[in-house]
Amino acid sequence: MNTGPVGVAVVGAGVISAEYLRTLGSFPDIRLVAVADLLPERATAAARTHGVPLAGDLPTVLDEPDVELVVNLTVPAAHAQVATAALRAGKHVYGEKPFTPTPAEAEKLIAEASERGLLLGGAPDTFLGAGLQSALRAIRAGHIGVPVAATTAVQSLGPESWHPDPGFFYQPGAGPLFDLGPYYLTALVVLFGSVERVAATAARARERRTVGSGPRAGRTFPVDVPTHVSALLDFASGVSANSTFSFDSAHPRIRFEITGTDGTLAVPDPNTFRGPLRLRTNGSEDWRELPVTGRTDGRGLGVVDMARAVRAHEAPAAHAARGGVAGPVAAVRASAALAGHVLATMTAITRSAATGAFVPLSAQVVPPPPLPEGWDPTAATLTAG
Repeated sequence: MNTGPVGVAVVGAGVISAEYLRTLGSFPDIRLVAVADLLPERATAAARTHGVPLAGDLPTVLDEPDVELVVNLTVPAAHAQVATAALRAGKHVYGEKPFTPTPAEAEKLIAEASERGLLLGGAPDTFLGAGLQSALRAIRAGHIGVPVAATTAVQSLGPESWHPDPGFFYQPGAGPLFDLGPYYLTALVVLFGSVERVAATAARARERRTVGSGPRAGRTFPVDVPTHVSALLDFASGVSANSTFSFDSAHPRIRFEITGTDGTLAVPDPNTFRGPLRLRTNGSEDWRELPVTGRTDGRGLGVVDMARAVRAHEAPAAHAARGGVAGPVAAVRASAALAGHVLATMTAITRSAATGAFVPLSAQVVPPPPLPEGWDPTAATLTAG
């Protein structure tokens, strides 16, 4: 059984990798071992910048025995392929959103991980941040009474104005629903539980878009997914939500409000880890801010939570190997079950928009419990011995 910090490899050295590498490098329960990318020079540059000892392609990284957990930051179309290769190499896997392009691929991944006794999880982990954890505590404390409904919206003109290679945002597995939807839908599921059925409409404003920055500026690329999606969600708990996801709005907008029997809660942007969190009670004309406490470290909170679960997962397995009785599987808060349910919800939204009918979801998920008070990813809890 391994002990001490968990060895981590980051696969995919694109734009988001810099934040992961920065954050993960600050957690003592994680040891950054390697960076991989299809472009070797990009992996080498990222590894050098963040002091990671090994850089190379995917096979090189998966052959490294010190790598125990792979953080999969590749483009959405490659998520399932890279995760499968990592699992078959005996590595635990944490993947960026969306979990996989399709629910069928997600089910295969979950089965593969279970068969191999490996842990599997996925982004977003923003719900572990101070803002959404404080919102969860506020609802459980009864500040708005019984939750009734939620309204969310995220609208902009899309990422091509700032991203140097935005084409993949407009291919299957992306678009505003699959790119931004996971933040909002994960937060909703964490707050209210499983989605039971959905209805939706969708539209595509333009057939082609233009890169606005970087070396490809001025080039056009095809748009193969809806760029404006409106969805109605019914939760098994009885709460409903209406949500808009758009890359077609000249007026940038972020909205996340929860209405209850006693008031309304304005929830922070679920694509961040911070506040503010505001409450307006029935009969009041003013909003007041509620305390926001918890972690604001950034992307990677779910990885350190998984790393600790890896060690907890190994302990009962080692005990069983010595003739004892194996304990329960270690819990991962940003779990494959949660990510898979969100993926199934987005797929159902897409199907509803195409058919014009409500689409039910058969699989249900138990949302993760709130983080314990004082949970600290910067504490060294995994010691060698």
